[in-house]
Amino acid sequence: MKAVFLTGTNQPLEVRDTPAPQPAEDEVLIKLSFSAFNHRDVWMQQGKYSGPKSGLILGSDGVGKIVATGDPSRTKSSHDSLAGDPVIINPSHDWGDDPRAFGKDFKILGNPGPGTFAEYICVKRKYVHAKPSHLTDEEAAALPLAGLTTYRAVFTRGNILPGEKVLVTGIGAGTALLALPFALAAGAEVYVTSSSSEKIEKAMALGATAGFIYKDDDWMQQAKKATNGGFDVILDSASGRTFYQLLDVARPGGRIVFWGGADTPIGNILQQRIFWKNLSLLGTTMGTQQEFAGMLECIKKFRIRPTVDRVFSSLDQAQEAIAYMAQGHQFGKIVLTNR
Repeated sequence: MKAVFLTGTNQPLEVRDTPAPQPAEDEVLIKLSFSAFNHRDVWMQQGKYSGPKSGLILGSDGVGKIVATGDPSRTKSSHDSLAGDPVIINPSHDWGDDPRAFGKDFKILGNPGPGTFAEYICVKRKYVHAKPSHLTDEEAAALPLAGLTTYRAVFTRGNILPGEKVLVTGIGAGTALLALPFALAAGAEVYVTSSSSEKIEKAMALGATAGFIYKDDDWMQQAKKATNGGFDVILDSASGRTFYQLLDVARPGGRIVFWGGADTPIGNILQQRIFWKNLSLLGTTMGTQQEFAGMLECIKKFRIRPTVDRVFSSLDQAQEAIAYMAQGHQFGKIVLTNR
């Protein structure tokens, strides 16, 4: 089979022929049709992520069809309820028993084990789910990692309530563009930030009330005026040197839920800015099996469709696709065709 390999820090991705995997007893073999990029793929190529620096098949998101099972007592046609139907893969593996945080065996598909930028992949059957029927295969491939991350951020960690004012930062990123409809599904009034007025206009077409250009010196004053005091919940995927601004636009008693780290480290923050306002800073990463199932139900109930920026037509275009993602101009997910 063809697969996309990491070849070294700041080195181009390479497509190679490699033997197709064989499923273990508790696994299924999936022929992948589409996969999608996440920032972790860029960070791995840049050597900024723990784990292998070369020889790894990248990719955490994927959709395809079950073509074999490792259990000799089962056949894909007569015993698997998902046989022949498009399936979506949960990339959050071995979370552990504590729903509050993952345990020592936790891993994300695509590091340290082989990922979805390949023609075939083996995964444990319990991580395979039916694709929501209203989604195209390209949209479904864009969903797993960003969908799980933001579902947990909105519903579990943020506990967003109807009528609350919510800020989603950096609209355009795949996670932000799923945080927006999830917060709307929770009944919130949603605002966004971006460096681009065009992206803000697109977000408003998706249901956002308004947006703010975070490069404007007075964007915080604009936001507090527009919301009559600030935000109940802030959903942030960048962190970095401007994180202190989020403390300013949060209402007293507000919650800031953050994940990722596309920007620099947070740096020094005056603790008084947090405790005088009784703010809650809530980190979050990925999610449990139950949250993945809940995310899929929410996607189906509210007919949410992930935003796809661009689809690349073959695995041979993986390096072009990851370079495009590193530029940061996309509005939505970047999808790769697995052929």
